Amino acid sequence: MARSKKDAPVNLDESQELTAGMIERLSCPLGKTQAFLRDTKAPGLRVRVTGSGAKSFVFEAKLHRQTIRKTIGDVRAWTIEAARAESNILRVKLDSGVDPREVERQQQAEREAAATSEAAKAITVGDAWPQYLIEGKPKRRDAWKAGYKADLVLMASAGGEKKKRGKGLTRPGPLFPLMAWALVDVAEDALKVWFDNEALKSKHQAARALMMFRGFLRWCAMKPEYRALVDRHAGSAPALVESLPQVKKRTDALQMAQVRGWWAGVEQLDNRTASVYLRALLVTGARREELAALTWDMVDFQWRRLTIADKVEESRTIPMTPYLAQLLATLPRVSKYVFASTGKMGRISDVRSSHAKVLKHAGIEHLTFHGLRRSFIQLGRRVVPAGVPAQIAGHKPSATAEGYAVLSLDDLRPYAAQVEAHILELAGVQFVADLEPGKLALVANNL
Repeated sequence: MARSKKDAPVNLDESQELTAGMIERLSCPLGKTQAFLRDTKAPGLRVRVTGSGAKSFVFEAKLHRQTIRKTIGDVRAWTIEAARAESNILRVKLDSGVDPREVERQQQAEREAAATSEAAKAITVGDAWPQYLIEGKPKRRDAWKAGYKADLVLMASAGGEKKKRGKGLTRPGPLFPLMAWALVDVAEDALKVWFDNEALKSKHQAARALMMFRGFLRWCAMKPEYRALVDRHAGSAPALVESLPQVKKRTDALQMAQVRGWWAGVEQLDNRTASVYLRALLVTGARREELAALTWDMVDFQWRRLTIADKVEESRTIPMTPYLAQLLATLPRVSKYVFASTGKMGRISDVRSSHAKVLKHAGIEHLTFHGLRRSFIQLGRRVVPAGVPAQIAGHKPSATAEGYAVLSLDDLRPYAAQVEAHILELAGVQFVADLEPGKLALVANNL
């Protein structure tokens, strides 16, 4: 049989013993997108040529009466013998009932899963923390309180910024070192080393940071993308719990004899907003941040009531007592906040310096803002049922502790007025309760 000329066109109708020259001469017939040249030595081996001239080795065979085709590789990268050997391997798999395409898909899926797993292991606390600040939330609430969220940000901050008070730069927050940790590396022993190091600076700050980080771990454990990466109980390990400082129950409160001196000191403050704010804390028993966030749309002078953004519930409505109504009515309405300020938050945020002046004036050694809340409850219990001041202050009723029934606003109102009158009496303030809010015609302090 005569050999084909080197420049003769390749016959695609019959199987051929593949040669390099034959593959080089191979071209796709006009009007077709692709064509195949079959090999005689490896029956499943084909050379595919496209209309653009691209050529590759492919394996083609029947499986369950269906034609399957798998690309082996470019003819420029594979020799003919190597392509034949690969074709024979694929033939053996096919004869065993294994679809080589399915094997390749499975291998690709495994490679992608391994790559995803490695990428997940590289996720750091700092990668997830911003998402936590947005999506995380405390128990029984839909979102963070502004003050607590600010603390979360501060605890994880890198520091190095100019101090708002004093000289120098701010220090990194106690949670900042954890931001570089991979989530998979957050473990009991590592956290213990971190905690001990931070406790050298401030044991109580380290303890608070740990409590915050526990919340972060719980949130991660609820997120599908982080669940497999974290040990949600790492922050609650016995070695850490034993290192926490003992919590001392605070008992600071105004004694009855101290009310007059404290009140007089508050009235002498140059900052009237701070003066009203401190007195309002005492006569309402509200939490510091609850009252600071009070807006004018939450103050109803017509029906004498305040709606407060509660720490536990979404909000609570309490009676606006006569003296409190007079105080609030005298404040200027310069913004949406009742206790407005020119600071970044637009409202009063830190009156520690003002309160320090009051305590110094009154000769009181120590009294926290929460101590004012405690004072309201203790002083109120002297003149009304114990559960009333607790409800006004926003305590949850406890069947075993207080055992009081939740009263309606109208039922609370006379009790609230009695508590306020008792506090004013201790403060030496004479007040006409029937005056319309804004008309402080007869308010005096009998020193």
